[in-house]
Amino acid sequence: MYEEYVALSDEDSEEDTHGHGHRQPPELQGTVSKWTNYIHGWQNRYMVLKDGTMSYYRNQNETAFGCRGSISVKKAHVRPHEIDECRFDVCLNDCVWYLRTSTEEDKHQWVDAIHQHRECDGLRRHGSALSLTSNTLSTTSGSSLKKAKGLREKLAEIDTYRDILIRQMDTLQSYFDACADVVKDLKTMEAPTCNGLEPEHESAVEAAIALDGGAAAESLTPSPSSSTAGLGHRKHSPPRHPHPHPHITKETLQKHGAYAADFRGEALTFKATTAGILATLSHCVEVMNQREDSFRRRLEREAEKRRRLEERLKHALSQNTQEGHTTARVVVVGGPDYEEGPHSVIGEDEFYDAVESALDKMDEEEEFRERLRQKQRAAPQQLATTHPLWPQIDKLTMEQLGYAQQGVEGGVWQLFAEEGEMKMYRRELEEGGLVVDPLKAVHQVRGATAHEMVHHFWSPDVRFEWDTSIEQMTVLDRISEDTLIFLQLHKRVWPTAQRDALFWSHIRKIPPSDPANGDAYDTWIVCNQSTDHPDAPKDEKVVRVDLTVCFVCQTFLDPPPAEGEAPTRDNLLTKITYCSVVNPGGWAPASVLRAVYKREYPKFLKRFTQYVVDKCAAQPINFSGLQIKDHSKHWRG
Repeated sequence: MYEEYVALSDEDSEEDTHGHGHRQPPELQGTVSKWTNYIHGWQNRYMVLKDGTMSYYRNQNETAFGCRGSISVKKAHVRPHEIDECRFDVCLNDCVWYLRTSTEEDKHQWVDAIHQHRECDGLRRHGSALSLTSNTLSTTSGSSLKKAKGLREKLAEIDTYRDILIRQMDTLQSYFDACADVVKDLKTMEAPTCNGLEPEHESAVEAAIALDGGAAAESLTPSPSSSTAGLGHRKHSPPRHPHPHPHITKETLQKHGAYAADFRGEALTFKATTAGILATLSHCVEVMNQREDSFRRRLEREAEKRRRLEERLKHALSQNTQEGHTTARVVVVGGPDYEEGPHSVIGEDEFYDAVESALDKMDEEEEFRERLRQKQRAAPQQLATTHPLWPQIDKLTMEQLGYAQQGVEGGVWQLFAEEGEMKMYRRELEEGGLVVDPLKAVHQVRGATAHEMVHHFWSPDVRFEWDTSIEQMTVLDRISEDTLIFLQLHKRVWPTAQRDALFWSHIRKIPPSDPANGDAYDTWIVCNQSTDHPDAPKDEKVVRVDLTVCFVCQTFLDPPPAEGEAPTRDNLLTKITYCSVVNPGGWAPASVLRAVYKREYPKFLKRFTQYVVDKCAAQPINFSGLQIKDHSKHWRG
């Protein structure tokens, strides 16, 4: 299930092959259950333990798209569960991962692998380059492989490695110097062959080849006194020992001797570069030391705040114990140990109090909904023009119609999603740190009229059939047959707060004589705008969304039916323009909101238009006349 890798040097490769080398910690991968939150509970996640870091993904297929979370296990604490034999927790400061395997053996395998990563040295041994003048390896001592505990230790280690590299380059430099001297001698000396014996400079070449342990370069050149006795000395010298470097020949020395000067320059450049790196790291250490006092003071303040909160919590718990059942009991939850199950640490009284509190909350919500239903009375029908909101409704609807028919040219709008005939644009805009990007989508579908599209978008009768984000919906007021005031409570998406929306919604057919109708068979619009209502005050536990939405549809007969024939659904082409400006309220990261918009808006428009086409496929064509069943009603998803 995991793999191990062994790093071998040139000298001890044979020894390490038999199991005595330095080994990397095991790399472990597999599916483990992870406690997510109280809504979703335990979920299977694909875990990867590698290089001292434990990461998790939604599944194995998503490993190429980045992890959902990671934790460093080198400083983490692993805590096996006292009762559940398949569970263990990984804790790092205030971050706790609750994990559970399918078997006890798998749990031990993960725990052992994490311990090995914690105990692994920060540095791994690597074989150094083979010296040209010695058969020994230039390696650091075993003590330098101990785990570093700070930036200064790391800086000292880098300095040590730099010294090793410089010594190796000095050795190479001496070799190239010897090569250069040999090349110089070959060019300046004339040495005829006598009685089949080698010339003097040939002895110099051999001496350079035999150079071992950093022999001086001047030993390569024979002295005058030895030049005459060279032959006799060679004639009676004992047999030479085998050459330590048989691959270094005279031709090699002649070939590389001309490049000795270039190598010297590169060596100087390398020394200067490493010196600059060390200076930069030294500066980093100084900066970290300067900030250390500031961080320490901040940590002390946070520790003091935490101590005070813990004291207040203890005091509240003690008061709760003394008061008994006179008040609601405080139940502190902090993980899966407090969920229902054989290992739950909640007592019977606390468990009952938690369930009773949740049921009381549900009763309060039901009472609130009942009060809303009682207020839904059939008031005498009045003209929309007499309602206080009508001037705003009429003005904003026509403004949004003109806004929807404006083009997207000029570089103001950015295309962020495209699929078939559907294109979505946005303008990045933030107000008070919140993302309120205006969105505009253009789309066209076949098989449905503009009236059918806007009716299903506006009517509360069918909204739950296509909008899955709504938890409950209430029609608070009926301004007219084509204008309603809605209160929508949306489902909570953890970890965000729950949100609701209070807005009026108006549906209208644009007259054929209006220039906005253009060449279309007909044009319809739905306009939504946030408002206030006395029956729906803001709830402190729910964030209210501010929105402006415009949904414009135009019907075209393309291709037109034959003369004298009624159009069929094959002749219907509806062009759609959707515009929205939504302020989500509360607080959420801008990058998260934009990522959610990019993902959800195309899905919403595609799902809704396909829903209308499928629902109307077997129905008669309706260019107008669709009505909702009940204006005074409370809906719940």
